[in-house]
Amino acid sequence: MGILDRFSDIAKANINDALDRCEDPSKMIEQYLRELTDDLIEVKRETAGIMAEETRAKRLVDENAAQIARFAGLARKALAAGNEDDARVFLTKKQELEAEGADLAEIYGVAHGNASKMRQLHDKLVDDIEELNGRRALIEAKVAVAKTQDIVNEYEPRTEASTVARGAIDRMEDAADALLDQANAAAELGRAPLDAAAALEEKCAAARGNAAVEDELAKLKRDMGL
Repeated sequence: MGILDRFSDIAKANINDALDRCEDPSKMIEQYLRELTDDLIEVKRETAGIMAEETRAKRLVDENAAQIARFAGLARKALAAGNEDDARVFLTKKQELEAEGADLAEIYGVAHGNASKMRQLHDKLVDDIEELNGRRALIEAKVAVAKTQDIVNEYEPRTEASTVARGAIDRMEDAADALLDQANAAAELGRAPLDAAAALEEKCAAARGNAAVEDELAKLKRDMGL
């Protein structure tokens, strides 16, 4: 049968091998599912026809066996009635049917074998489709992670460059802090003489205040005759 030759590779199909040969599993899995689904539709159609042929061949075998049994019974009845000639006719027909039955049995054997093979192909396709559907989410997740890893690999050198740049910025900031510290120190040194002069001025003012108090105290004592 051409259909059996045509689908002989389906029985040998292996999902893992197909995916291992695939460069992009996410695309391959969709294509493979479509192909398997198309094959399943065609196998169902062809299987129905082959099974119908098997059924017809089995019916012919059963009808032939029934005829053989019928003529064998007629031969026995004729012989029991003493009609040997009639018995010979019935037995001759029985032998013809037996020869025909051998051919019919052979035809049925081929039809039954073909139908069995097509049923196996059908079951194999159904199992493969169910397995592939069950693994689709896992495969797509792996592909997504792989693509994410590619993005990470692409941007990782840029991250390293930014780390180097950040180190340079940190060094520049440290240098700026050092300059600022130096400027603050210089400012402190510049204000030191002014601060000393102000302190001396305050001391003199306090001394002048004390002298005035002493002078007024002395005047008061003189006025009081003390």
